[in-house]
Amino acid sequence: MMKEHAKLMEVISSAGEIIGRKKLQKMIYIAKKIELPFYEKYNFHFYGPYSEELTLRIEELCNLGFLNEIHEKKGGYFQYRYSLTDAGSDFLGHYDLDLPPLKDCMLNLNEQSSRFLELVSTILYFEGHSKKEVKEKVFTLKSKQRYTEEEVNEAYLYIEKVKDIIKNEVAQH
Repeated sequence: MMKEHAKLMEVISSAGEIIGRKKLQKMIYIAKKIELPFYEKYNFHFYGPYSEELTLRIEELCNLGFLNEIHEKKGGYFQYRYSLTDAGSDFLGHYDLDLPPLKDCMLNLNEQSSRFLELVSTILYFEGHSKKEVKEKVFTLKSKQRYTEEEVNEAYLYIEKVKDIIKNEVAQH
């Protein structure tokens, strides 16, 4: 049971601190889509791919005292910050995870805005379609985000960049 939990803890440990539930959801989804071993089930939701399973795992890790979840009021909404607790670090230190190195990847994903990760994850969600079809879906389903043609192209380039980061990390180890 704890193997999938430990993977999430490793992601948060690698990133240092992740600000935002949406960002965390998108980071795990993107990692899964670039063939890192994450197995949470995702459905398409208002903000793009969303996993109820991931939400429950994060809640469990907070309840176990392995993750800090800090709520901050930001204007008219709450923002959540996630970081590993000392107990989480201790637990992770005793857990033998068979994960490819992901520190550089997670740091890079964490540097991106939630809005951009939402676009990247939406593109990956529809990856079986042509670029033209994906763009139409993005512009229709995400019309409120007002993504531009240029941002969509940047997202495609970014997907390749993240895949390269993983390849390099694996090659170095």
